[in-house]
Amino acid sequence: MQLHASGQLLSIQTGQVRPLMVGGRKLVSAIGKTTVYGPVEVGVLGLAGDEQADLSVHGGLSKAVYALPSEHLPWWQAQRQAQGATMFEEALAPGYLGENLSLQGLLEHELFIGDRLDFGDVVLRVTQPREPCGKFNAVMGYAGAAKDMVQSGRCGFYLAVDKPGFLQAGATCQVLAGSRSTRVTEALQHKAWKHLR
Repeated sequence: MQLHASGQLLSIQTGQVRPLMVGGRKLVSAIGKTTVYGPVEVGVLGLAGDEQADLSVHGGLSKAVYALPSEHLPWWQAQRQAQGATMFEEALAPGYLGENLSLQGLLEHELFIGDRLDFGDVVLRVTQPREPCGKFNAVMGYAGAAKDMVQSGRCGFYLAVDKPGFLQAGATCQVLAGSRSTRVTEALQHKAWKHLR
């Protein structure tokens, strides 16, 4: 399978920690991201203005930024409709799944752990697939959302910041190959058993 030589950054989203009801329990989460405009500073711990509620599962050096292929949003909207989680055919807004970066042209089965996305001013390194949690089910509005993410491979991926700088929507990146031993989708399947029980 041939890797796309480049991808495009369609939009950037950040979020703050806020209350979230999960199964009748009140938790906190920053999964709700909204689009920010203009150049955004990217440091080693992520985007300026972005927060994470639980640093054991999100954030830190190896999970500083979460990217999702924008190509997946129509599929997720269809899943929510099929499960009765929404009555409308409205498109999911970028950031709905908690993604910081909405990318185009960079899919999970084409990227490998260790590949780098070179935006020029900023270089990001693919570190691992996103693994869904109970908060994801709550936000998506149906109990099988996490299982759907694992089975479909439409998970997005975490990025470490190898070169801090500023990013802006519309930027393009070149993929710099790493060791090419494990695809993002393969890394997700290695962890899939705990999500499919």
